[in-house]
Amino acid sequence: MKITLISSTGGHWAQLLQLQKVISEEKHVELNLITEKNRTNSSMDCSFLLQQDRKNIFFTFIFLINIIKSLYFVITVRPKYVISTGAGSVIPYLFFAKLFGSKVIYIESFAKVNSPTITGRIVYKFADHFFVQWENMLKFYPNALYKGSLY
Repeated sequence: MKITLISSTGGHWAQLLQLQKVISEEKHVELNLITEKNRTNSSMDCSFLLQQDRKNIFFTFIFLINIIKSLYFVITVRPKYVISTGAGSVIPYLFFAKLFGSKVIYIESFAKVNSPTITGRIVYKFADHFFVQWENMLKFYPNALYKGSLY
C-alpha cells in the first residue's frame, strides 16, 4: 500500500515525522515523503517542493512550479492514502491526489488552538478525514475528529 506524507517545513514537518516513525514500521507499506526543500533537509530521502511564502514577491511563480511538481508526484506515485499536516504548499498535491482517487487525511496544526488555518479551511472541504489536535477546534470544523495531539 502506498502512503504519502506531505507537509511544509518547520513545525508542520516535525509533526509529520511523528507519524512517519509509526507508519514506517508497518509491513507492506511503501512510504513516500514530500516537503519543501531547505538547507536542513536537502540530504533527506524524500521529494521536494519549492519553499513557499505568501509574502515572497515570487510567490505566484513558486506556487505555479509547486502545482506542476505536485501533479507530477501524484501521477508518478499514485498513493492510496495521503496524510498532511499543512501548510499552503501542500494544497495542490492534496487536490490532485483526491482527483486521482487517493484518500486525503489532513491533521490541522498543533499550533492552532483558537482559529483555523487557511490551508485547513480549504482542505476541510474535500478531505476524507480531517483531524484537529485541540478539542475546541471542533467549533470551526464540526465534522472533524479529535484524537489528541501528535506530540
